[in-house]
Amino acid sequence: MQLREANTQIIALNDSLKDDNVRMKSELNVTRQIQQKILPKKEELLQIESLDIAGFMQPASEIGGDYYDIISSNGRVKIGIGDVTGHGLESGMLMLMAQTSIRTLLENNETDPQKFLNTLNQTIYHNVKRMESDKNMTLCLLDYENGRVRISGQHEEILIIRRGGMVQKIDTMELGFPIGLEEEISHFVAYADLQLLPGDVIVLYTDGITEAENANGEFYGLKRLTQLAKDNWQKSAEEIKQAVIDDLWQYIGDRNLLDDITLVVLKQKSMPTVTDFANDLALC
Repeated sequence: MQLREANTQIIALNDSLKDDNVRMKSELNVTRQIQQKILPKKEELLQIESLDIAGFMQPASEIGGDYYDIISSNGRVKIGIGDVTGHGLESGMLMLMAQTSIRTLLENNETDPQKFLNTLNQTIYHNVKRMESDKNMTLCLLDYENGRVRISGQHEEILIIRRGGMVQKIDTMELGFPIGLEEEISHFVAYADLQLLPGDVIVLYTDGITEAENANGEFYGLKRLTQLAKDNWQKSAEEIKQAVIDDLWQYIGDRNLLDDITLVVLKQKSMPTVTDFANDLALC
């Protein structure tokens, strides 16, 4: 009799666990779908006339902790890329918080890099504390307008492939501080400016690419990524992106992804000339 009751309880417990697993998978699936839906749409990117843009994101698990976004408003473009520690539900939630906060700050016309990142950081910091989590994220923001780029925030090195294949690297370690780690980071925030000429390429990425491993446990590495971007600089942003992703998959082989991977390629198109403006006025 006792054995029968024990078996009944075990069966009931198993059924309960199955229900919990189904519910959890459903919640994870909803979060994953939200993450995918808020990624920049190709139609949006095509409307940015002065930049050729391509992006790619592949989470290691059902929910990723990588972030990237490209937002155009009043002739200015805000490009963001970041990486939340770990992956899974908490990391995915933090990524969504960052995306929402950045859009809100843009809607409120905040343009100062120091104020922008510090306000964003405080929002994330207090939410992380409320969650009783130890998550934080690297985050780099690029403000683009008419070929001029202002870079702020701490993330991976930024690759600039100048027309002709010359490589320039920008170390972002001194441009910010991990988001959500400390309440006040304004004194850590700095920025770097650069000018893009037609044909120049910017490559943004997360460490899921450079730290991807082959069958021998060797990292893909920044050197390989840089060389591939350099060899393909004359191609479109989409072709450069695809060349990197194809090479990465070939390098990894049949190994599982250990981390989320994100890649964003920006290429400066030809800038309008004085003659172009004069012709436009003549047509009016």
